[in-house]
Amino acid sequence: MIRAFVLIDVAAEMPDSVCRAVRDSDDVLEAHVVAGDFDVIADLEGDDPHDVLTTVTSDIRPLEGVGTTRTYICLD
Repeated sequence: MIRAFVLIDVAAEMPDSVCRAVRDSDDVLEAHVVAGDFDVIADLEGDDPHDVLTTVTSDIRPLEGVGTTRTYICLD
């Protein structure tokens, strides 16, 4: 299994609703609103890196209010 963390920049006043929507994705283990350069962090799992890419491009990026995303694949 591949595990990854996705940092999500969200429009003002939308982090809570985006975080709830991200949690509804099947491959998302956890998602939290955070303080810092990004607004939401999600913990994803997939069979391979392509699964992670599909989750980000199909489930997360199309959500209303989502701006920039950064995906970090775990190496350990």
